[in-house]
Amino acid sequence: MRILLTGATGYIGKRMLPVLVGQGHEVVCCVRDKLRFSFPESISDKVTVIELDFLDESSLSVIPKDIDVAYYLIHSMSSSGDFSEKELLSATNFKNQLEKTSVNQVIYLTGIVNDESSSLSKHLKSRKAVEETLASTKYHLTALRAGIIIGSGSASFEIIRDLVEKLPFMITPKWVLTKCQPIGIADVIIILTKSLENEALYDDGFDIGGPDVLTYKDMMLEFAAERKLKRWIYTVPFMTPKLSSYWLYFVTSTSYLLAISLVDSMKVEVVAKDDRINKILGIKPENYRVSLNKAFNKIEQNAIVSSWKDSFVSGRFDFNITEFIDVPSYGCYIDKRNKKYTNKKNTLSKIWAIGGKTGYYYGDWLWKIRGYIDKLNGGVGLRRGRTNVNSINVGDAIDFWRVLYANEKEGRLLLYAEMKLPGDAWLEFKIEGNKVVQTATFRPRGLWGRTYWYLVLPFHGLIFNGMLSAIAK
Repeated sequence: MRILLTGATGYIGKRMLPVLVGQGHEVVCCVRDKLRFSFPESISDKVTVIELDFLDESSLSVIPKDIDVAYYLIHSMSSSGDFSEKELLSATNFKNQLEKTSVNQVIYLTGIVNDESSSLSKHLKSRKAVEETLASTKYHLTALRAGIIIGSGSASFEIIRDLVEKLPFMITPKWVLTKCQPIGIADVIIILTKSLENEALYDDGFDIGGPDVLTYKDMMLEFAAERKLKRWIYTVPFMTPKLSSYWLYFVTSTSYLLAISLVDSMKVEVVAKDDRINKILGIKPENYRVSLNKAFNKIEQNAIVSSWKDSFVSGRFDFNITEFIDVPSYGCYIDKRNKKYTNKKNTLSKIWAIGGKTGYYYGDWLWKIRGYIDKLNGGVGLRRGRTNVNSINVGDAIDFWRVLYANEKEGRLLLYAEMKLPGDAWLEFKIEGNKVVQTATFRPRGLWGRTYWYLVLPFHGLIFNGMLSAIAK
């Protein structure tokens, strides 16, 4: 099928794209800025990218007429101004344009709405209004209503993570006792894809949730148990919504506008009224603990590191290059800052030779000290030198790193730290267009993890920038 994917740069959209392409569909991605959207080159023959703004009806004319199914994955909760007005305008413009196409079904991912409209939060009222606006006689609407989605990167989940990781003791608002029904991101993706042209779901709305009904306090305590952290949570009745919003804003990584919307929603129970969609689709969503495990395992085993960028230092060395010169004898980048030529092949070979006897190109004595400290703490230290500097394979050990991803053609190398740390760490090198980008990522465990990160931050700024400059020299 030819599928229109809105919100292609968002949390759900990014995960939907490779799944849809993998099922053989052609996907038209709607984005506001093409320069901020990237996808694997291997699926480029199945992906079309169009630039538009759903708040600007005139820009929607670029939507192809021959669409089979459209996913509506748009919200404006974290934007300034009245987000409900923006959401309603976006939905109206989308519907008006889609009715001019051959689309047969629109699938809308929204929030669970309880029966008492008067008690709904502004956020959930807006979601309900959008669902009513999207209904049409020209196509079939399928509304899928979820509560909290468990997976690295989702706003609600990241807030729970921040609170649990940062605060051993919590004095919390009473909304932490509100019940909700979380669902894993893997199950959400399954439901979204299995809903494609499923006539049993036409012109109807379905609550989707996992098997567990938990309070936010329950979810935080279970999260702490999963991370082997001791946490104590006490609720007080006098925290106003505004104070709660400030509390979330200062303790977590969310924006203040998003914190206000989330606090407003967290006062309302979001429990699925029934599970009839599970029977229709023949699925059994996983429980909260399993979904947590999946989120952690996925992060630690592959390249979804960016979803967990809790603390970030970037030795980002831009060559300041505006063009690539393809010379038969030596393809090279022009480094306008240093007025010299830099050979791309040589740069990659230096990245691929890192560690072992080659060292790290800058501050090797500091790396050795770190290795000795690791050894003293019962870690592996700088245990292994590299035997072959011309080859790196997934699973190889390089000193105290493990290779998670290595593709010289792509120019991307991802290493996972196996040293003793109060958290998880990765080191990544990749070529993006005319830039070589190096990223050090750390996902801390608890308060000590965050303290550790800030203690070593000055050294990282020195080491990583020095290393990348030496590689690019």
